[in-house]
Amino acid sequence: MSDARFMALALALGRRGLGQTWPNPAVGCVIVKAGRIVGRGATQPGGRPHAEVIALAQAGQAARGATAFVTLEPCSHHGKTPPCADALVAAGVARVVVALTDPDPRVNGQGLARLRARGIEVVEGVLAETARADQSGFLSRVERGRPMVTLKLASSFDGRIATATGESKWITGLAARRAVHALRLRHDAVMIGGGTARADNPALTVRGLGVPRQPVRVVLSRNLDLPLDGTLARTAREGPLWIVHGDRVAPELASAWHGVGATLIAAPVLRGQIDVARALAALGEAGLTRVLCEGGGALAASLMAEGLVDELVGFTAGLVLGAEGRPSLAALGLSRLAEAPRFDLVQTRAVGGDVMHRWLRREIVAS
Repeated sequence: MSDARFMALALALGRRGLGQTWPNPAVGCVIVKAGRIVGRGATQPGGRPHAEVIALAQAGQAARGATAFVTLEPCSHHGKTPPCADALVAAGVARVVVALTDPDPRVNGQGLARLRARGIEVVEGVLAETARADQSGFLSRVERGRPMVTLKLASSFDGRIATATGESKWITGLAARRAVHALRLRHDAVMIGGGTARADNPALTVRGLGVPRQPVRVVLSRNLDLPLDGTLARTAREGPLWIVHGDRVAPELASAWHGVGATLIAAPVLRGQIDVARALAALGEAGLTRVLCEGGGALAASLMAEGLVDELVGFTAGLVLGAEGRPSLAALGLSRLAEAPRFDLVQTRAVGGDVMHRWLRREIVAS
């Protein structure tokens, strides 16, 4: 039996739930007996049922004496569902292979200890690095108190997102725009600044992909001065809309946004703008694990300056707009090249007539 082979399948199953399972992690589980898969499952939209429960139900009596491959340590606490570790014990599995230990203080090794105490063989760390990448959002919320942040930038070859007059539709082609919808699907939330909400009147939904659960739409607006006749206001009851605002807003505006169905989250103001670090902490406390930032330039620069961008996804088009075009990021205030945030390239591919490139933040190790 190849542990890595079956764990890879469990990881692929779990990956399907990215953006759909928050606040729970997107977990995959495969149950194997005598080299044959007898059950498989993934955490369902909304976070329940858990992957192990679905796989065990599919396996039935065949789970007795089988091996369960689980991408994250089975839970050991009573939440809205009983512990998955207990379900595996009750089903009579003989062996459990996991990719990662769950750092959640309610679990953190206790699930594996419970399995071992009942005589079940436990193997840890199979394809751990792949699992850590898949679970980066959940791990970020547990370990850093904030969701992971992906910054998406669609720009001309020379890094511009609009002409000097603000025209931006469309710099990239239809295939790239469809890829952005797929990117939204894999995140719990799509986040923009108030300026982008006013200028573009976006919907921020996933369209054309038949999704079971729309991402949360998050807008950072210090004064809550967003158009109440815009698309976001009109659709606030059709998909979750959260507005992060400053600590001092007009009561009538707060009442109006509550009235249309928006959720309001207060955050402190720092140097005249919403404190983005505190805003992300509030989003993490609310359960979000993966946030896709789609602009604008001021919000993107604030996140970058505070070291809060974990992943960059760029869509670059084959046109140039020149220095008079609007830059993709506002000023960062850098004076030396050594101060610039660095990212490592992990993927590049053609998307229609454009190029998509994906970068991960370079971790700086102190000497």
